[in-house]
Amino acid sequence: MIEAQIERDLKTALLSGDRLQADTLRGIKSALLYAKVEKGKRDSGLSEEEERTVLAREVKKRIESAELYAKGGSKERADTELKEKAIIEKYLPKQLSESEVKDIIGQVISESGVNDLSQMGRIIGLVKQKTAGSADGALIARLVKEALS
Repeated sequence: MIEAQIERDLKTALLSGDRLQADTLRGIKSALLYAKVEKGKRDSGLSEEEERTVLAREVKKRIESAELYAKGGSKERADTELKEKAIIEKYLPKQLSESEVKDIIGQVISESGVNDLSQMGRIIGLVKQKTAGSADGALIARLVKEALS
């Protein structure tokens, strides 16, 4: 499970004195614990898919924070957020490129026979199932809208 790997990597970071990695991994552990408590799975633990969802949310937070820091003129803080994002992404599956997502969207649209913007939500759901966390939801939504328009 991802959480066990994070625990091992946290110990390694603490022993090596890598403060950024240790702090980031502590934050991830905290987010995972919060999600377990929220879902009533503190004893049984989250599924790997649920863990990935939490990690993807943490990546998105880092991206948004980095953008805000950059707009506010704090390049150093923005860089720190991006470094944290890179640390978290190590625990997620490799993200698909935009062209790979477009190919999957084309496949889903042709398989489902839907070519109507009113069915956009259905197509997004099917694409998310096929990509299984390997593509950003905002990217999927944008590309589906373009494909159906």
